[in-house]
Amino acid sequence: MKKESILGIVVALIIGLLGGFLIFSVSSKKESAPVGGGLPAGSGSPTDYQQRIAEAEKIVTADPKNVQAWIQLGNDYFDTDQAKKSVDAYGKALELDPTNTNVLTDQGIMYRKIGWFDKAVANFEKAQQIDPKHLQSLYNLGVVYATDLKQPDKAVKAWTRYLELDSTSPTAQQIKLQLDQLKSGSK
Repeated sequence: MKKESILGIVVALIIGLLGGFLIFSVSSKKESAPVGGGLPAGSGSPTDYQQRIAEAEKIVTADPKNVQAWIQLGNDYFDTDQAKKSVDAYGKALELDPTNTNVLTDQGIMYRKIGWFDKAVANFEKAQQIDPKHLQSLYNLGVVYATDLKQPDKAVKAWTRYLELDSTSPTAQQIKLQLDQLKSGSK
């Protein structure tokens, strides 16, 4: 391993310790939630989130180029149902790392929550351009087309592509049911 790589790891560890909390948390969320990190909705007390948000806000104020802190802040806003603040924090993260498919998808989900469906679609499609196998963006693209934009043909296309990549997961089974509903006209 190069000395520069080791030095980078050491610096990152020190910064993480000085921040007082783990910025690089990764956990699962409900199906329509992002893959990018943070706690699942409903876990952690409001006080925990308030403390984490306050810490992350301090970090990004001191170091506005800290992409991981922006992502964590976006995730915490996401988990506390603060869609506009989440969109803004993810926007800052994307300014620093515009090809992060998870952040694009997370921000797209928040755009959808606000009702900005075109922006949500644009984010999911951009994530697909960057990584055509990014399942979460495909899933959410289908959701917006089916539910919000009432364009079932486009939903079918997104979800069919999803099933080409993953046909056996619980999400794939859910998509199969949704496709059946779309095709039968009951949705």
